[in-house]
Amino acid sequence: MTLDRLVCANCSGPVSEGRCPTCRASRARMMEQQGFFASLSPATLIALLAALIACVVIARHAFA
Repeated sequence: MTLDRLVCANCSGPVSEGRCPTCRASRARMMEQQGFFASLSPATLIALLAALIACVVIARHAFA
């Protein structure tokens, strides 16, 4: 679940905006729970995976 999709039950605003203390506390708690890859966009993850595959292919070709 991402912060941009959550709606606060206290102020009815997006949690990502942090309008009330409840929003800010929830946003802080979710940021602590997320790991390194949670902050990356799907496009960035795909680009990293493609770069890794390209490196493996080049390495296999160079050492074969």
